[in-house]
Amino acid sequence: MREASHFLNSRSSLGVLLIAAVILVYALSLSGGVMRVNQASAACPDWPTCLGHWAPPAGEAALLAYLHRLLTVLTTAVTLGSAVLAWKQPETPRMVRGALVVAVLSLGVQILLGAAFTWDLAASIQRWASLLHQGLSALFLASVVLAVIAWTLAGRGLLVTGKPGYRTWFGRLSLIHVGLLFLLMASGSALRAGAGEALCSGWPLCSPLQWPLNQAQWLHLAHRLLVALVAGLQGVIFVQAWKKYRTHSGVFVATTLMCVLFCAQALLGARMVAGFPVYLLAVHQATAVAVWAAAVGQAALTGLLPRSEAEELAEAGALSGRRGLGKDLLALTKPIVVALLLVTTFAGMVIGARQWPDWHLVFWTLLAGFMAAGGSGALNQYIDRADDGKMQRTQRRPIPSGRLTPGEGLAFGLAMALGSFYLMLAFVNLLAALLSLAGIIYYVVVYSLLLKKTTVQNIVIGGGAGAIPPLVGWAAATGSLNVPSALLFAVVFLWTPPHFWALALVRRRDYARAGVPMLPVVRGEAETRRQIFLYTLQLVALTLLLPVIGLGGWVYVAGASLLGAWLLSAAWRVWRRGGNALAWKMYRYSSMYLAFLFMLLMADALILG
Repeated sequence: MREASHFLNSRSSLGVLLIAAVILVYALSLSGGVMRVNQASAACPDWPTCLGHWAPPAGEAALLAYLHRLLTVLTTAVTLGSAVLAWKQPETPRMVRGALVVAVLSLGVQILLGAAFTWDLAASIQRWASLLHQGLSALFLASVVLAVIAWTLAGRGLLVTGKPGYRTWFGRLSLIHVGLLFLLMASGSALRAGAGEALCSGWPLCSPLQWPLNQAQWLHLAHRLLVALVAGLQGVIFVQAWKKYRTHSGVFVATTLMCVLFCAQALLGARMVAGFPVYLLAVHQATAVAVWAAAVGQAALTGLLPRSEAEELAEAGALSGRRGLGKDLLALTKPIVVALLLVTTFAGMVIGARQWPDWHLVFWTLLAGFMAAGGSGALNQYIDRADDGKMQRTQRRPIPSGRLTPGEGLAFGLAMALGSFYLMLAFVNLLAALLSLAGIIYYVVVYSLLLKKTTVQNIVIGGGAGAIPPLVGWAAATGSLNVPSALLFAVVFLWTPPHFWALALVRRRDYARAGVPMLPVVRGEAETRRQIFLYTLQLVALTLLLPVIGLGGWVYVAGASLLGAWLLSAAWRVWRRGGNALAWKMYRYSSMYLAFLFMLLMADALILG
């Protein structure tokens, strides 16, 4: 995030091109992997045209091959442009120039190999050409990632001169890991091109009960042993990073992401052994590319920002006596907020299915939901760490108080958020996973980065993030969404502004000091109290209309009427009387109101069946 900001703020053409190159190279690698799995390259037997035409073809496989070639053209233009600019700008570091030269050469050979796939070659030659093509693709991505990292560090005056330094055991392990990971990727590609996945249908062994009996199965087992070796090495690197690099955000975050993505890829691979939907295959391929990019970035940062053994030991010693790490990490997740979100998630499951869902499904949905919401909360605290230090309510949070480093908060938040998506994808379903991911992006990017400090409507628009959990639960239980599920979203969406504005009334001076344009700060207390009542009125009206479309029966109507009268009474007192005491009661009452309302909906769904 900071790297992207550096490039854009510097208005450097080279920086912008390098960012575009990373995005395009990732997309190109991903599309190439999907093509190999689907064997789509044969759908366009000619080159550079596809089926004799420059226009997009009609068939799905041919269109995939066509899009891959289009991405190749765009990537080539951006990479060549980056290389030309790098050589024309005298201040460009030699490492950036060298990395871009390697990128251009590897891309050129890949293009030639891509053209060769359309020739009438022997099957063995085609397989070797495919393996070389994939190896060069990995080299190409690594070169561009290295160029971006070196350019970013140079812009901050952090890039070391001379050769990269891998003077410590941690640095050498990082370098060895990249080499072993490359071999792992190559062996996996060779197995797919030769023996085929069907020869090894068990996991972790080729058969659940007995060892492989033929040479191809032994090759599969050797590949899986290499997976175990890389996983073990990653485990050692991960532990060492959490001991010696917690104040070194770049290396620390890259290490954490690398390990989380690798575990996610292994999880998807295990789930795919017994059969899988097509989307799981695509995500598995995308994750493999991301693991390689993260590993290259981690090793590059370790070498370009070298530390001595003494420096590593000094950091490990300084942080070794810390207590309450688990408690502080839990505090990053905002557990009270998460608990309410999980209530609405579970309620969405019950209301959507109109019965008690399977407990396995409930477990994985709520676990992934906790990680999604908790990871979003941790990322929010990382983003707001400077503002949190100015506010009395938040200055004792783990990051502004110094109990956790910013790198720890960022790494933990990203790990939780990514892990939640993969768990939801592997054990729930695609729709629930995408909705959960949308909620994370909504809260972290749309609300925390774009809205919170730029508009008085931050809570109104940003409330959509907290309204997504009922949709996740509904999608987890039913595999689809409909109008009733959208109304559950609307209920939480309308509930959010009066709930948070009540808190903002109590903490308006905090928000003013931090420069957050909450409604009481911008438009005053009187207008805020009036808006609280108006939004509460709309919320209660909506909840009483839910039975019209089949959400809730007589139990719900009776309970919702009482709850609505209770909340309206609290909002009325806030509007007409004012005072922090009444606003604080409104804040607490509204939390209980939402939980009780969804419990009533669950009860009616079970009664009506």
